[in-house]
Amino acid sequence: MSEQNILIKERKRWGFFGLPFTFTTYTLTEKKLLINSGLLSSVEDEILLYRVVDLTLRKTLFQKLFGLGTVIVHAQDKTTPTLEIKNIRRSHEFKELLSEQIEKEKTRLRMRKGELISDGPCDCDDCEDLDDILNGGI
Repeated sequence: MSEQNILIKERKRWGFFGLPFTFTTYTLTEKKLLINSGLLSSVEDEILLYRVVDLTLRKTLFQKLFGLGTVIVHAQDKTTPTLEIKNIRRSHEFKELLSEQIEKEKTRLRMRKGELISDGPCDCDDCEDLDDILNGGI
């Protein structure tokens, strides 16, 4: 992660007054969405941005009262096809920044909603998974 810039980092919060007493953080970089959770044993999961298909922002009445929201990410990912980024403070800003980065990453890889924009070979460094997608492997 040191090679990529962190664009935004949010912590999952309790619904009760929006207090950050959980051990889950969501970090958005230029190419990935990272989910770190756990205290004694921790798990780091990632979703490559070009795999994201759809985003939804949901705010319940309770979340609105405490300035929270939930961003729902639908991706073509084996381990995390649907991710709920629950109870984060700057939910609208997080969703908009995530959406913007997804479009940048898909444009950089010459993809648009899962389709190749260019007929030529991709000359970028991060295309090892792209071949699997195009050849029906994932």
